[in-house]
Amino acid sequence: MTYFDYYFRHCWIGGWRQIANTFRIWRDLMTGNYADYTLLEEDDPYEECLGWFWATLGIDETLPKAFIEHLQQMVQDIHDGKVKTYPIDEVIARVKKEL
Repeated sequence: MTYFDYYFRHCWIGGWRQIANTFRIWRDLMTGNYADYTLLEEDDPYEECLGWFWATLGIDETLPKAFIEHLQQMVQDIHDGKVKTYPIDEVIARVKKEL
């Protein structure tokens, strides 16, 4: 990954995506469309939406370049067969057996 790719694709595009998400939450807050922000029945939808709005103002999901390159290398190793993978059915069967 070049520094251009990192700054343009990850930092810049990711930053604009987060700004768009915050504006979407603000729009929901201003239009009263906050029914989908609750998880529990006793939660107040308005308070949850307001909380998410204020929380997203401070979110910074920018990851270090070295970490992204490490993840890309892990994916490449899986794709090349250097790392053994297990079908999900086998994993679930083993978990059920152990529990």
